[in-house]
Amino acid sequence: MSLKLYGYWRSSASYRLRIAMYLKQLDFDYVPVHLVKDGGQHRSHAYSSINPSMLVPTFVDDDEDIVLNQSLAIIEYLDDKYPNTPALLPTHALDKARVRALSQDIACDLQPVTNLRILQSLKSDFEASSEQTETWCVKWIEQGFSALEKRLVTRSGKYCFGYDITLADVCLIPQVYNALRFRVNMQRFPLIQKIYDNCNELEAFQKAKPEAQSDAA
Repeated sequence: MSLKLYGYWRSSASYRLRIAMYLKQLDFDYVPVHLVKDGGQHRSHAYSSINPSMLVPTFVDDDEDIVLNQSLAIIEYLDDKYPNTPALLPTHALDKARVRALSQDIACDLQPVTNLRILQSLKSDFEASSEQTETWCVKWIEQGFSALEKRLVTRSGKYCFGYDITLADVCLIPQVYNALRFRVNMQRFPLIQKIYDNCNELEAFQKAKPEAQSDAA
């Protein structure tokens, strides 16, 4: 199989890409890169030679000798290459910008501050306890969700942007998964919860769930 996805079962960015690839019904090999075992397999020479940033995911197309990192860039590449299976960005320029903005609110502003390497640094460099790191995550997730919930009042239908699945949904669902892990009170965010429930009725989202991956532990 020429398409490979190097990822970690609980990585939000890997989760996004799994959703997108399953939505587009692409055949691919999932190559686990465990971020905790063996001191972090992403730090190995074998993986760092593919992705020098030592982050997941990495997308590889052996047939075309393509290696890409950064989940949003990879998803937009796949959306351009496979535009009708389904398209994850609207065609209208303003709608496209709005979907990208929702996606980046999550993937660029919210998710990075709750990333595993940040939490590890809080513990190792600043001696934060598990309780303190969880408080950190809840603070930033709630702040991000409060703003997102307000945006969704005028943007959402069944999903984040009307009644079609878009890149915004692909980004949102992994972040809600994280929120539930950290016991965020989702009753405060009914629109986000509704979209999360609607998306998870779809097969692609079910197949992409962290617990469904071969490296889940």
